[in-house]
Amino acid sequence: MGKLKPVSHDEQLSLVDHLDELRSRLIYSIIFLSVAFAICFWQSSHILDIAAAPLPEKYQALIVLAPTEAFMTTVTVCAYAAIIVSAPFLSYQIFAYVLPAFSPRERRAILPLLITIPVLFVVGCVFAYFVVLPAAISFLLNFNDDQFAIQLRAREYYSFFSMTLLAGGIVFELPIVILALVRLRILSVEQLRKNRRYAYLICAILAAALPGVDPISMLIETVPLLVLYELSILLARGIGAPKESAESQIPSIQEN
Repeated sequence: MGKLKPVSHDEQLSLVDHLDELRSRLIYSIIFLSVAFAICFWQSSHILDIAAAPLPEKYQALIVLAPTEAFMTTVTVCAYAAIIVSAPFLSYQIFAYVLPAFSPRERRAILPLLITIPVLFVVGCVFAYFVVLPAAISFLLNFNDDQFAIQLRAREYYSFFSMTLLAGGIVFELPIVILALVRLRILSVEQLRKNRRYAYLICAILAAALPGVDPISMLIETVPLLVLYELSILLARGIGAPKESAESQIPSIQEN
């Protein structure tokens, strides 16, 4: 495993060097993810308690239907928890690998945005845990509850819980994506405003595709998407695309 070192934009690397760097970053990511999983598995009882907390007290005794299901469900929940914990480190490794491909101007545009990626991811997970999950669970468990004997299976609930948190963290990265596109001059504030209707439609489709089949969770997930889109427009207008350097503003001899 090679030692990782910063790579400049002008540095020429062979295909073997690129593959060696990719292999090293994958190995570091796997090691970090494995350590996170080991810690989560060690504290699995606390993680399961936190995951079951949004449920009403009478439903917190989740059922299993096979001898190995309790163990496999715990492993799955710990794996999801390790991914959530490792997400900032994994995203850093991805950006560190592709960042040398950008020019210095593009790098200056992207680097300030990278700091807020883990912050927004954590905020999205917290929003999903405290807002989306309680509302969705309340609606789903009380829908025609007098017609059904409701019992919750551990595997299905914890999968729903983990995917909802992951989706919440990913959704809250929307401002970063939009600001990066504006800073790279792929999009402009005028285009964002002009295509607002289409953006709203896309936000609604994304909310429908996220975990949760009930209209309550879909509505709750659509609202932050719309708010984040409008916030992205405000931030993009304030930050804007990077200004051209002084050298690029000097007219050339041919223009004179």
